[in-house]
Amino acid sequence: MSAIRLLVLGAVRRHGRAHGYQVRNDLEFWGAHEWSNAKPGSIYHALKQMAKQGLLLAHDVAPSTVGGPPRTEYELTEAGEREYFTLLRDALLRHDQKIDVLTAGVGFIVDLPRAEAIALLKERVAALEGWRTEVTRHWAPPDGTPDEWGHISEIMKLWVHSADSGAEWTRGLIERLEGGAYVMAGEGERSVDVLPDGAPNPYAAPDQSADGDDSADGGDSAPR
Repeated sequence: MSAIRLLVLGAVRRHGRAHGYQVRNDLEFWGAHEWSNAKPGSIYHALKQMAKQGLLLAHDVAPSTVGGPPRTEYELTEAGEREYFTLLRDALLRHDQKIDVLTAGVGFIVDLPRAEAIALLKERVAALEGWRTEVTRHWAPPDGTPDEWGHISEIMKLWVHSADSGAEWTRGLIERLEGGAYVMAGEGERSVDVLPDGAPNPYAAPDQSADGDDSADGGDSAPR
């Protein structure tokens, strides 16, 4: 699973309708261009591809300010809504997700009802504990590691440490959610604004227009 689809669908959904630069700006403020594949060109490409796949509905709403194609806004279709929640649940549930996918899932966890988010995370803990048991039973070297294992024993130690730390973090998040942290789905209104309109993004990626990355959104690299 790639994080880009979840990130883009979630960013669009948060606004109801959003144009490419708005999605890019939100994700860059999260630092997603550093910890995932959500680079500017990938974001615009994902928007267009998911529109072709019927997950997003594209609206040409205004002429480009620099003479290019009309600015396009996107919104989720019913299929896009289903895909978004499928990806979100999978990101939180599976113990073997890549860190960028899990991070994206945590970023949008508030879109789930509290009870469902907690249930998914508890399943994740159980899966991590099961994986740890499997590692220690079949793969981890026994006490008094024989010399022939050598540095390979460090691999198993890494797996066990990853399982333990992942479970510990997940239990902490469960505890916070059970204690009432955050405004979850159905509990009240949340602001969708990541940055005030027109405010500079201090975490933005360098402008990639020289490499053609913004061409997927019509070639206009200015804010849209």
